[in-house]
Amino acid sequence: MMTERPWLAADAEAEGPRRHAPATRRNREAIAEVLMNALPVAGLVLEVASGSGEHCAHFAREFPGLVWQPSDPDPHARASIVAWSEGLANVRAPLDLDAVADDWPIARADACVCINMVHISPWEATLGLFAGAARILPRGAPLVLYGPYRRDAVPTAPSNEAFDAALKARDSRWGLRRVEAVRAAAEDAGFGFDRLVEMPANNVSLVFRRR
Repeated sequence: MMTERPWLAADAEAEGPRRHAPATRRNREAIAEVLMNALPVAGLVLEVASGSGEHCAHFAREFPGLVWQPSDPDPHARASIVAWSEGLANVRAPLDLDAVADDWPIARADACVCINMVHISPWEATLGLFAGAARILPRGAPLVLYGPYRRDAVPTAPSNEAFDAALKARDSRWGLRRVEAVRAAAEDAGFGFDRLVEMPANNVSLVFRRR
């Protein structure tokens, strides 16, 4: 599967089925602030490439008026998502969803969130993300991305350069993407660019709206 991420099992700490990505505790509040200003007050939010499931569980508590639909192509990730979301009535069972697939196992959502997938997957996964989100989101619905990116005329932080090199050493198809290329792909798929939000640790959030 194009979006399968072997780093999850290799790098995340594990407690039974639960995986723990240390960065989650550092960035979840900042991401939640972006989501507060981007997501609808009610409806269904699809998270593509949910990974360990920690973000989804946290956001489900922060936004109880929303129903959260996590997803991941990795069965170990889906088991972790189930473990982290235990007891949360507004989190659905995780879907086996590959971003590049032409047919996603969900017909409609009111918003879509994707955290730290774009740089840890081939470019085709990003194109698939926009194509799939365009199929299921209504006009005006948000698609929110988070992660490290390159930007034209903005120097890339040394830590991000090192991260990019490490990613490419694992898989030559991975690596930091240019915001400008991501915006162009989004526009080609039927999304308008809403805003870029500067985030801690040299990351950014990108908010798009379905046209």
